[in-house]
Amino acid sequence: MCLVAACCRNRGQADCGQCGGRCDLKEPLIAEFNALGIADMPEVTGLTALAGSYINLSYPLPSGQSVKLLEDDKIYLGSQLEQKRGGRCYGLAADEDHLLVCAYGEGGSDPEIIVYRKREKRADSAGSPGP
Repeated sequence: MCLVAACCRNRGQADCGQCGGRCDLKEPLIAEFNALGIADMPEVTGLTALAGSYINLSYPLPSGQSVKLLEDDKIYLGSQLEQKRGGRCYGLAADEDHLLVCAYGEGGSDPEIIVYRKREKRADSAGSPGP
């Protein structure tokens, strides 16, 4: 499932370009990521549609097991941001239900979950039919 395509379909549009430059889907997510106040994370200014199969890292758990938090067959809105200090990156991914921020090294090495949480449902959530 692609949340971007669902948003366009719910608005009766063929593509995102018909929103007139303002994205009611991305803007709330950008604000939610920025409100997390994560140290060394630059301001989030944009998000891109990303395939879950491309960004779904395997995270080690204290028990020694590992877990993948995303679904390979979904499309997420996300970004990669270099940490302000250090040689690692923050990976951001969101769908209509969850926010994920992780940190990792080159090529996705040594991934670490920073934030994984359920998003609050909003009455004016993006993707609902416009006026």
